[in-house]
Amino acid sequence: MNDNTLMNKAADNIRILSASMVERAKSGHPGGPMGGADFINVLFSEFLEYDPEDPAWESRDRFFLDPGHMSPMLYSVLCLSGKFSLDELKEFRQWGSPTPGHPEIDVMRGVENTSGPLGQGHAYAAGAAIAARFLKARLDDPIDHTIYTYISDGGIQEEISQGVGRIAGHLGLGNLIMFYDSNNIQLSTTTDVVTSEDVAKKYEAWNWKVISIDGNDVEEIRSALTEAKAEKEKPTLIIGDTVMGRGALAADCTSFECQVSTHGQPLSAAGADFGQTIKNLGGDPENPFVIFPEAEKLYAGRKEQLKEIVSAKRAKQEEWAKANPGLAEKKRKWFARELPRIDWSTIQQKPNCATRAASAAVLGELAKQVENMVVASADLSNSDKTDGFLKYTKALAKDDFSGAFLQVGVSEFTMSCLCIGMSLHGGVIPACGTFFAFSDYMKPSIRVAALMETPVIFIWTHDAFRVGEDGPTHQPVEQEAQIRLLEKLQNHHGRNSMLVLRPADAHETTVAWKMAMENSGTPTGLILSRQDIKDLPAVESRFNEALNAAKGAYIVQDDTNYEVILLASGSEVATLVEGADLLRADGVKVRIVSVPSEGLFRAQSAEYQDSVLPKGKKKFGLTAGLPVTLEGLVGADGAVWGMTSFGFSAPYKVLDEKLGYTGKNVYEQVKKLL
Repeated sequence: MNDNTLMNKAADNIRILSASMVERAKSGHPGGPMGGADFINVLFSEFLEYDPEDPAWESRDRFFLDPGHMSPMLYSVLCLSGKFSLDELKEFRQWGSPTPGHPEIDVMRGVENTSGPLGQGHAYAAGAAIAARFLKARLDDPIDHTIYTYISDGGIQEEISQGVGRIAGHLGLGNLIMFYDSNNIQLSTTTDVVTSEDVAKKYEAWNWKVISIDGNDVEEIRSALTEAKAEKEKPTLIIGDTVMGRGALAADCTSFECQVSTHGQPLSAAGADFGQTIKNLGGDPENPFVIFPEAEKLYAGRKEQLKEIVSAKRAKQEEWAKANPGLAEKKRKWFARELPRIDWSTIQQKPNCATRAASAAVLGELAKQVENMVVASADLSNSDKTDGFLKYTKALAKDDFSGAFLQVGVSEFTMSCLCIGMSLHGGVIPACGTFFAFSDYMKPSIRVAALMETPVIFIWTHDAFRVGEDGPTHQPVEQEAQIRLLEKLQNHHGRNSMLVLRPADAHETTVAWKMAMENSGTPTGLILSRQDIKDLPAVESRFNEALNAAKGAYIVQDDTNYEVILLASGSEVATLVEGADLLRADGVKVRIVSVPSEGLFRAQSAEYQDSVLPKGKKKFGLTAGLPVTLEGLVGADGAVWGMTSFGFSAPYKVLDEKLGYTGKNVYEQVKKLL
C-alpha cells in the first residue's frame, strides 16, 4: 500500500469521525471538516514537528485553528495523533467533555488556542510568529520552528484579516504559513453572494507568497507545504480549493457535496444520508467511531519520525546551551515567566503628573530591565506614552527583530490579538496601548484572552471625559463599566477573569504596573489619565501606602469617628480629597478610599472588606464613568455621582465644572446625603 493510499484512508477516517461527532451530538459543523481533512492530515502526519512526550516543548511548531466551528477536524486528527480517545470524541459538545463545540486552549492535548470568533485565531498565529522572531534575535537559538494556521472563508472576510495580512507581510514573517480553506460555502450562502474579491492578489499586495492548489489533493498539499517551508522572506498563504462535505451522499447515493446546508448542521438534518456517506468513506454506519488500520499505521510511523526529529533538535539545543549557558538560562526564565528583580520603589515619578506619564516612567525602567518584553501601540505611542518604552529600544522591522516595540498602525483589534498570540507562544511579555475609548475595538479579543487566562497587559489612556476638546467620540463613559464586568466573571479556575486597575496617582500607577507584571494568570487592563492628577496625601511614603492597592481598595485618609466614606478610582480620588477638605472645614469627618479594582477588593476576606467599607456607614462614590461602576460598593448606604450621558466638547477644566467633578460639588452632594 503506497503512502498516498494511507494518506487518503486517514483523511477519510477524519471525515468519518468529524461527521459522526456532529451527528451524535445533533449539533455542529460537519461539511468544513470533511473538506479540510486532507490538508490537516498531511500537515499533522508529515510536517508539524512537536514532541509527543512533551507537548509544551518551547521549540515545537504550533498550529492555530481560526474557524473554531471546525473543531471536529482538529479533535479527529489529534485523536489519530494519540491526544484524544474515541470515547472523548463521542462526547463532543457535551457537559464536562474535553471536546467542546469550539476548541478551548489545552496545550497538553495539542490545542494551542481557544477559537470561535472568526479572524482571531490566525491573528494569534501571526503574534506567535512575531514572538518566535523576537526570541530568535535575542537568544540565537539554533532551532527554528514554524507557525501554521488554518483560516476559512469567514475568517478571510472578517475585518481583522486586513490588519493581520498587512502587518505580517510588512514584517516579512517567513515563519508563518496559513492555509486558506476556500470551499466557497459559508453558513447561510455561497461566497459569491457576498464577495467577488481576488484573495490571492490581495495577499500578494501585502507581500505574502501565495500558492493556489487543489486542497483535497495530497501531492499538491505536500508540494505547497514544502515550498512554503522553504520561503524565509515572506509569510505564505496556501489557497486550497476544497469541497464542502467531501464524500457526502444523498439517500439515492448521488453526491451531496458542495451544499450550504452541510456547513452548520448534522448531515442527516442537512438532507444528506449519514449512513450512505459513512459507507462511501469506508466506514461502518453502525460503528463509525473507529480508527482505520491505515490511519493507525500512518500516525504510528509519524510518532517514530518525530522521536528522531525531536531527538536531533534537542541534541542541537543541548550543544547550544552548553556553549551559551547565559542565553539558555534566559530562555528558561523567559518561558517560565520569571521576572528580574525590580526595585519598584526606586522608580522616579514627577509630582502631580498624569498617570499616563507615570506609566511612561515605569515603561522606561521596564525597557531597561525586562529584556523579553514587547510593547505595541496603535499609532499613538507619543500620546498613550508607550514611547516611554520606545525611548530605550526601537521598532521591530522586516529583517530586524532586535527592537522591542511593535508599531502596528491604526488597528487596535489586530494589535491586541497579535499580543495575545505572543503570550500564547510563550517567552514574551506583551503589552499594548491605545485610548480607552478605542478599547471598544478590542473587546472581542479581550474576552477570549480572559477565557484563555492569557496574561496580556492592556494600556488604556485618556480614561474619561477629560479628553476635553476631542469631544464625546473620544471620551470614554461606559467603557470602564464594560471592562470591569470581566472582573465579575469567573474563569475556568474560579478566579476573576481579568484584573482591571485605574490608579489614582503616579505612585499607584507604579504599583499597578507591579501588579500587572506579576499577574501571570489573567489579562490586566491599566486605565490611565490624560490630565495631571495631584498626588494623594500620605503620612510617610506615598509609594508604600500605594502598595495597599494590591488589595483592590484601601484607606487613603481616615478621620477618627468619621461620618461618611468617600470612594473613587483614578483621578476622582484627588477630587474627593478636595471635597474632604471643605467637609472637614464644616465639621464633617470623613474616610477616603481609593478603589483601583473592585474585583480584586471583592476577592479579599470579608473581614478586610468590612474594615474598609463597613456596612451601614454612609458612602459617597464619585466616578467619571457610569454610576454602576461604583454602585455595587456604595449599595443602599449612599449615592454615586457619575456620568449619565455622553461627554461634551470643551476644555477638561470647564467640563469638570459643568459636570460636577469638583471638590465643591463633592461637598454639596455629601451634605445632601448627610
